[in-house]
Amino acid sequence: MAKNMNEYTFLFILSILIIHSLSTFAHSKKLDEKKPCKRFVLYYHDILFNGTNAANATSAAAVNHTQLGNFNHGMLVVFDDPITKDPHLLSPPIARAQGFYFYDMKTTYNAWFSYTLIFNSTEHKGTINIMGADMMMEETRDLSVVGGTGDFFMARGIATFRTDTLQGDYYFRLEMDIKLYECY
Repeated sequence: MAKNMNEYTFLFILSILIIHSLSTFAHSKKLDEKKPCKRFVLYYHDILFNGTNAANATSAAAVNHTQLGNFNHGMLVVFDDPITKDPHLLSPPIARAQGFYFYDMKTTYNAWFSYTLIFNSTEHKGTINIMGADMMMEETRDLSVVGGTGDFFMARGIATFRTDTLQGDYYFRLEMDIKLYECY
């Protein structure tokens, strides 16, 4: 009986070590920032409601900015914006961006985004979740891809923003270069 217990104990410990080794190996693969597993460029179109453009507005200020500076500090915007493959606003959307951003600096334009890209086409189905600071005065800004569903299950990566066009306070277009480094 003691011999069988020792064999079972040995096999149990050996199994634990093998599982640990495989787990460590699976999580230790080095990510190559030059070789994402998926990459695509999309265009985000935002038309802020200005009181008269109700038919084509895609976002609205839920909380107006404060009087703390000239950079919309405290303004919260909720949106449901079209995402296209090219920079043309009237191109067929391949996804919707749904979420919010708020202006969080008093000394320059800066917004914090949290939103989901919702895909429902023949090309892609599922979601990509993006969040982070948009330092709007920088030429490019990186936001984190923090998850996804469907074709983008558990995705991780970077969404690089570049302001493609800015028309006053009521329309802007961002080019989003999305690079996914964890794809399942």
